[in-house]
Amino acid sequence: MSTASISWEEQLFKRANVAAAPAMIFSHDVERAALDAAYAHCSRITRTHSRTFYMSSGLLPGEMRSAARALYAFCRITDDIVDQPVSGSGTEGRLAELHDWRRRSLESNLSTATLSQDDSPVLAWTDTRARYGIPKAYAEQLIEGVGLDLTRERYDSFDELAHYCYLVASTVGLMTMHIIGYAGPQAIPFAIKLGVALQLTNILRDVGEDWANGRLYLPRDELAAFGLCEADIAAGQVTPQWRAFMRFQIDRARRLYAEAMPGIGLLGRDGQFAIAASAVLYQDILTKIEENDFDVFTRRAHTSRWEKVRRLPGIWWKARTNGYGIR
Repeated sequence: MSTASISWEEQLFKRANVAAAPAMIFSHDVERAALDAAYAHCSRITRTHSRTFYMSSGLLPGEMRSAARALYAFCRITDDIVDQPVSGSGTEGRLAELHDWRRRSLESNLSTATLSQDDSPVLAWTDTRARYGIPKAYAEQLIEGVGLDLTRERYDSFDELAHYCYLVASTVGLMTMHIIGYAGPQAIPFAIKLGVALQLTNILRDVGEDWANGRLYLPRDELAAFGLCEADIAAGQVTPQWRAFMRFQIDRARRLYAEAMPGIGLLGRDGQFAIAASAVLYQDILTKIEENDFDVFTRRAHTSRWEKVRRLPGIWWKARTNGYGIR
């Protein structure tokens, strides 16, 4: 059977399964104080860059919370190498930086004697991988996906885009499952779909910002189907064709969320509320896009802290009563 005849869900499930086996975790010898400082550093990174993730991870028990924020810091630093390179280098330089980061974050042995400020998030991340048996291959896939932003600026179809979403977002969910616990392989397809839904939400929210950075993640064949082209993105005008296109994309994202949410019941009990909150609060961004009349060129859809807090009791109750779980 050719790859083209396999659905994007099946292709991504195969990638996830191949990567699922935990790899060897390199040993590290550090003092407790250094480790605590490293986790605190990761918490600050999370609080600075993602209010939604900082809030949702705050719903986890203490050690899980620290591990989730160490994972976030690993992902944030990986992303910043591409979007905000310290050296100001071009594509080749950033690819080299990404390669070096992969080596330092996934293969280095660390000790208190050699620890530098730059290694602090690596220390917490290495400890998290060791503590929770997070497969190295998922982290490698994430770095692979982030690297695509240096070599690829367009996606011809949703199948291609879904593969990108898997690499940069579903892998994060798959690694998070190892932190909070999960029932078994049957949970993997739900994590994949949730990751695709979350990243698609990002893409729809950030169309204008991404275009300014020279990137267009929207599937070009679907743009054409609605009578749109890159000139329309450049113009940044909300037309009837654009509204119809965005409604189609938002409907698909909501469908992916709906298909993913039953997997909440397959997660460890202590993590269900946090993951449900993250999914529901992020899905609210789609509603904000609609309220902004689909203007993602000059307005950035976001929810306020109060709007998020107000949603939490209902999310907690639904997670507590298995309202998201498989029936």
